Amino acid sequence: MYKEIAKKIRQYETIVIFRHNRPDMDALGSQWGLKHLIEQNYKNKKVYVVGDSNKFDFLGKMNEVSDEMIQNSLAIILDVAVAALISDQRYILAKERMVIDHHQNECNLKKTSVYVDTNAAATCEMITQFAIENHLKITPESATALYSGIVTDSGRFLYHVQPKLFQISAILIQSGANAKWIYNKLYQETVEEKKMRAYFTTKFEINDAGVAYLMNDESVFDLFPVDVATISRGMVNCMANTKGVDIWANFTYDKESKKVLGEFRSKEIEIVEIAKKYGGGGHALACGATLENFEVAKQVIADFSNLLKGKK
Repeated sequence: MYKEIAKKIRQYETIVIFRHNRPDMDALGSQWGLKHLIEQNYKNKKVYVVGDSNKFDFLGKMNEVSDEMIQNSLAIILDVAVAALISDQRYILAKERMVIDHHQNECNLKKTSVYVDTNAAATCEMITQFAIENHLKITPESATALYSGIVTDSGRFLYHVQPKLFQISAILIQSGANAKWIYNKLYQETVEEKKMRAYFTTKFEINDAGVAYLMNDESVFDLFPVDVATISRGMVNCMANTKGVDIWANFTYDKESKKVLGEFRSKEIEIVEIAKKYGGGGHALACGATLENFEVAKQVIADFSNLLKGKK
């Protein structure tokens, strides 16, 4: 797989790297990590990263790329295999396309080479493995970006504890990954952010089955003027590590789409099939879906409850 990816990269002078919208650190880390790898190891390549921005853009600013540049390029689509979720839809203009992903969703992109490893903790793990198998030099910039995605998608090595992941992470540290800088960027909070987290920690409910959940309607943004991802994805783990809670879910109204964003997490039981049932997906223990309304959110909670009851 990784030799094939290298072969395709060698065939193109221009490479544009895409990923999913509302990016997390695995999407951004794999984007920047791959960009630095190609620039360092494949001379005379023009490599661009594109997509929307958010608070995680400290690795760098996205590039401005013309349609003409994309038409002559190899498009590498990272951390997503569902067409509607790709941030910049101009990937369809590219001369050739490939997907590199680790999620459990089926790829629905046509005329696209697909490289998927659902056993990988992160797409950043896959990009690091690509570098290792092709004997590429990993610069500190690339190592830092790739390490950031591994740390976050593994839940700081809580949900993925395979020896291979620690071996790959060790290689990134040896290559100069600035772990302290990443942790400060990701996990250092202002006083206001700590107060916001405390608010949500006091608001979640737990049902008899052991499912914890938050229902955040539009009024929550009057209290906290932040973007929707800060609350939906950012606050979901306020419910983590709670005794008696096996599955937890955060449902947040999105003003832009007028839908409800669901973020789902589980301690041990795989829940991704329930996410897929509602048009979503992700990882076995960490996934999500976009729902029509809070009534559908209640159905999701019921499904999680039934899943837990069936395991007891």
